[in-house]
Amino acid sequence: MLELLDPNTLIILGMVAFAAGFIDAVAGGGGMLMVPALLSIGLPPHIALGTNKLSATFASSTAAFTYYRKKLFSPSFWIHAFIATFIGAILGTLVVDYISTEWLEKALPLVVLATAAYTIWHRQPKTENHNLPKDEPHLKEKQWGQGLTLGFYDGVAGPGTGAFWTVSSMSMYKMNILLSSGLAKAMNFVSNITSLVTFIILGHVNWALGLTMGVCLMVGAYIGAHSAIKFGAKFIRPVFVTVVVVLSVKLAIDAWL
Repeated sequence: MLELLDPNTLIILGMVAFAAGFIDAVAGGGGMLMVPALLSIGLPPHIALGTNKLSATFASSTAAFTYYRKKLFSPSFWIHAFIATFIGAILGTLVVDYISTEWLEKALPLVVLATAAYTIWHRQPKTENHNLPKDEPHLKEKQWGQGLTLGFYDGVAGPGTGAFWTVSSMSMYKMNILLSSGLAKAMNFVSNITSLVTFIILGHVNWALGLTMGVCLMVGAYIGAHSAIKFGAKFIRPVFVTVVVVLSVKLAIDAWL
């Protein structure tokens, strides 16, 4: 597929990947840009999702490691979320292989728009501390429920998973946005790498395109993670939501009209 694309298209895809990596590292939801971009060049939905997982793994690993180095993520505290996300991602990816291409083309715009709406209207808690939530009795159940649900979603579709992780973590655990983003990046990496392996086994990955965009995503994620840690995520939300809505509408028009 890569050799059939003209240089201008490759440049545009690289810029989209850089922006997606940056946005994903700051606020989550970079897949909202990547999946529509891959579908817009004519990739079948299954291949677009698999290729996105390949490139997204670059970004999520870079961002997760950055948050970990800055001590904004504690792996041992979230062990149950790790396991649940791993299981959910496998189940979700296996389900994708049995969903018709036509159904995916029509459903993805709705998923992307719903995620954007959730991100816009969900009120974020205003807390500035960097403390982990208390180890209360239901913490394990919360991690399992969140991990299975979002891991499954990431395996089935993917766009907006990082945003869902960030927003739901702030709501469920009352953590600030930096700790929630650190958790989101780590769990995103778990579900991305799990889904990627499954997609590879199923033959749903365009390697050349995924690796090319993955490098751009990685650079964007590195800059985005450092920017988020230094400045916070508020500055990216208006641009993020605008681009998501525009791309979603275009994708819906292409799929339904």
